[in-house]
Amino acid sequence: MAEESLADALGSTLGADLVSAVDVPALDSAAMDGYAVSGEGPWTVLGRSFAGHRGPVARLGRGEAVEIATGAVVPDGATAVLPHERATVSSGTVYGGAEPGRHIRRRGETTAAGSLVARRGVPVTPALLGLAASLGLDTLPVLRPLVRVLVTGDEVVREGAPRPGAVRDAIGPVLPGLVAWAGGRCAPPVPVADRGRDLARELDAAGGTDVVAVCGSSSAGPADHLRTVLAGLGATTVVDGVSCRPGHPQTLAVLPSGAVVVGLPGNPGAALAAALTLLVPVLSGRAARRDPAHTGGRARFVGTVPPHALDTRLVPVRVSRGLAVELRGSGPADLRAAATADALAVLPPGRASGRVELVVLP
Repeated sequence: MAEESLADALGSTLGADLVSAVDVPALDSAAMDGYAVSGEGPWTVLGRSFAGHRGPVARLGRGEAVEIATGAVVPDGATAVLPHERATVSSGTVYGGAEPGRHIRRRGETTAAGSLVARRGVPVTPALLGLAASLGLDTLPVLRPLVRVLVTGDEVVREGAPRPGAVRDAIGPVLPGLVAWAGGRCAPPVPVADRGRDLARELDAAGGTDVVAVCGSSSAGPADHLRTVLAGLGATTVVDGVSCRPGHPQTLAVLPSGAVVVGLPGNPGAALAAALTLLVPVLSGRAARRDPAHTGGRARFVGTVPPHALDTRLVPVRVSRGLAVELRGSGPADLRAAATADALAVLPPGRASGRVELVVLP
């Protein structure tokens, strides 16, 4: 947990219960523009009072009033604020019907000192930042897991159009937004050559990192070294493959340092599915907040994709009026369908119809 300024805390997770140390408002104040009045009218107007400035009088006697702006402190003795639209003024006297106690925001009425205003584990939203500022805070205690991203592959290029035989890294750009959505923060991606010793060196240097996302090297090909390297580093493997398509060759392991390693497939569409399956829940758990992808939402699936006999299919869909309509893609390397989808429909083995679970996309 760390203290972050309000300017930097957006998207993190509140790391401790937020308890107000002050009353809001600090003093009785006007809830509307009008006249602070005392007793029954008519009232003699003694001057004007503006928010942030000392008023013309500290106390009103019966039959007295001050013109007052919203947020200005009401004088002692005020019994109501008479809104401008209900007031008539003539020769320094104001007339109207003022209801006792109306339009005065009492000290601590919005937030009383000592009250719990937000619980640990909630996302730090723009509204929460505004609330913190209204309580006089400049920083918040937050949780924001750090994710180190390792992009493996001698064929992967990071900018421009790839040369023949090369591919552009399409996973690295996906992860910062996905990680931020789950309450974490991505370090800049680190390219790693297709050599086990290079991957081992980068994983061994992951001390102080909460999570390491390894893009590629998670399958069983000759350039896929992740499982061997993890074993050599003494990691504990928790998940070794998931029966889903796309995204089957994904891995979850814990290094002796406590850092969690999430192995993602090298195909971008499969990597996205795996990140939603493992990386997002891990980050949500580390940040002690709700998983934004797995909310329990369901809809009726509309599509033509055939069911798989053994594995769960994760199918990009658009969701509207209780229907999840399939967006056709062309395989695990394709992000076109996911790029315009609202969610992934979860189709269990042997089933491709009826109401299905939805994995929400950011």
